[in-house]
Amino acid sequence: MTDKKIKIAAIGDIHTRITDKGRWTDHFADISKKADVLLLCGDLTDSGDEEEAQVLVDELKACSIPVIAVLGNHDFEKGRHKLIRQIFQDNNVTILEGESIVFEGVGFAGVKGFGGGFDNHMLSMFGEDAMKAFVQEAVNESLQLDRALARLEQEFPEIPKIVLLHYSPIKETVIGEPEQIYPFLGCSRLVEPLHRRKVFATFHGHAHAGKFEGITSQGVKVFNVALPVLKEATNNYPFYILEVNLNETSKTTTVET
Repeated sequence: MTDKKIKIAAIGDIHTRITDKGRWTDHFADISKKADVLLLCGDLTDSGDEEEAQVLVDELKACSIPVIAVLGNHDFEKGRHKLIRQIFQDNNVTILEGESIVFEGVGFAGVKGFGGGFDNHMLSMFGEDAMKAFVQEAVNESLQLDRALARLEQEFPEIPKIVLLHYSPIKETVIGEPEQIYPFLGCSRLVEPLHRRKVFATFHGHAHAGKFEGITSQGVKVFNVALPVLKEATNNYPFYILEVNLNETSKTTTVET
């Protein structure tokens, strides 16, 4: 039987500015020759401005492969996240906010995620209303992700599942950041759906000084593809490429770039 493979490229934290016109065109054209699909893991804009979103979608016109994305905290900065999402959607970029999509035999599910801390140091829903609301946001994101994965599981039970996040689901990939801000970089509540739905691999950004690769307690690979981390891990190449063998989804390789 011939192996069927798909190459998944990923990057997070592009932080597009108005002055970035022309910066990414060649990169997107190049990755289109090396991968089958491109994942963008949040912070697509630098200040949550729709003009920044327009700059990025203009750059993405050089990309000839499907693009799937989640928004990040910077994209919410000015309260224009709905408009930003629409700009991307109108330009053939799939933005996932608790939704899922299937491409070339792989299921992709995504949410932004949220903070809350990791492992035994997760914040609990106790105390002031503001604290409860903070924790509830993380719970809601986890539930949205679980529902998106459940739909994939029900409709396409045999296909591998890939998750896009902005916030990290594990502590390992934020190590390198100041420990005091760990609760604002991700939350272990996001791990629960990864395990329950047997996710194959997960990509996130947000932790610019974090670690490139980690693994959950049940063996789900997690990749921090925030651009500063990515450049250090890939010898200054702004994408990571994961090759998935669809006939044997336990087999993955990194494509040298």
